[in-house]
Amino acid sequence: MPQPQDGFSFAPESFQQLIEDTLAEARRLGASDAGAEVSEGCGLSVSVRRGELENVERNRDKSLGVSVYLGQRRGNASTSDFSPQALRDTVRAAYDIARFTAEDEFAGLPNAEDLALDAATRPALDLFHPWAIDAQAAAEIALRCEAAAFATDKRITNSEGASVSAQQSHFWMGNSRGFRGGYASSRHSLSVAPIAGRGAGMERDAWYSSMRDAADLASPEAVGRYAAERALARLKARKVKTAEVPVLFENTLAVGLLGALVQATSGGALYRRTTFLLDSLGQPVLAPHVDVHEDPHVTKGKGSSPFDDEGVVTRARSVVQGGVLQGYFLSSYSARKLGMRTTGHAGGSHNLVMRSSATAPGDDLTTMLRRLGTGLFVTELMGQGVNYVTGDYSRGASGFWVENGELAYPVHEVTIAGNLKDMLRGIVGIGADAYTVGAKTVGSVLIDRMKLAGH
Repeated sequence: MPQPQDGFSFAPESFQQLIEDTLAEARRLGASDAGAEVSEGCGLSVSVRRGELENVERNRDKSLGVSVYLGQRRGNASTSDFSPQALRDTVRAAYDIARFTAEDEFAGLPNAEDLALDAATRPALDLFHPWAIDAQAAAEIALRCEAAAFATDKRITNSEGASVSAQQSHFWMGNSRGFRGGYASSRHSLSVAPIAGRGAGMERDAWYSSMRDAADLASPEAVGRYAAERALARLKARKVKTAEVPVLFENTLAVGLLGALVQATSGGALYRRTTFLLDSLGQPVLAPHVDVHEDPHVTKGKGSSPFDDEGVVTRARSVVQGGVLQGYFLSSYSARKLGMRTTGHAGGSHNLVMRSSATAPGDDLTTMLRRLGTGLFVTELMGQGVNYVTGDYSRGASGFWVENGELAYPVHEVTIAGNLKDMLRGIVGIGADAYTVGAKTVGSVLIDRMKLAGH
């Protein structure tokens, strides 16, 4: 019998057999098409606070999901029980749901020509780096991180804690159109949230490092010191007067603007007509100097995959060129609803990078602050005040007031407002200080004007 490896309970061969058995059962019942996926995840999370161990969590979960098609009718069911009887019951449940579901002319598996059928052509992406760490070692790393934050300055008076997480998973999927595939992946992280000051003048901030390979994580001391420096910089924050000013988004927040573009050009929003970028293909959506590129095959990338959640092949492409939208983010279903072809985005985007042709290699944060001149440098956003139907944008913010290109003083309790369509078209600069959050990479982003509500 195949033996599991690297801390998993199931061997890949066991998953492959489960998929074959599931699809065979769907065929036996009379399904015209079927798809299934089986997965397992496990990990360790440890948190400390003020030099003491606070929490140790181990997680292990598994799931098998199946979609059964009866013509244009579709049923879904899932189970965490992998026994033969549970598998049969789950397929039967999906089959029964399909029997009583209304027909949907757009339902169905991806077309065979879109599937990543040839396993030999799929790139090796180096996504799996299990971290052989126990709770004691993880706690020691978290304690070092928090201690570094406290040691930075005596004004670091408290902490919301530090944590270390080591997670790994693997899956296998297949369908009745010949696709089979799966792989293992990992993601590990280290974070800390120190508090500076006392009483009403306290300020908190946080920092983290997250990588597929623990060897690539920033050192605990570096994470702790930087988190502390961020908290210290916020002390004695003031309010500012209401005005209309240029706004510079820190790179960690600028990825949110890229995320808004993805959401607004994704199939579900487009066919439901719930987006401010309706019918935007071939139209300007960003400033003319801005490009967005997507590469699903970056080694160790957090958004890397040789195929999407439906088994459709993934490809590098230009999403935005010279400010003009070149492609949507479509699954098979949303593509059919729009009369288009899937782009391999069931499950989301893959390793997006937003750049400006006007960015010079030396355009670091200091340079971007000089370009800002006088205005607001935003380092934290609060609330969910974004309407993706209209593009209206209004969020609580804190950061720094900038005068003549220099940080003047920290700012809090302000609201920045605008419209995403205008904001994206109004990008006047992107810094060379590129930072990756999840599967998106962008430098600090300067927007020409936004409304700032203060006092």
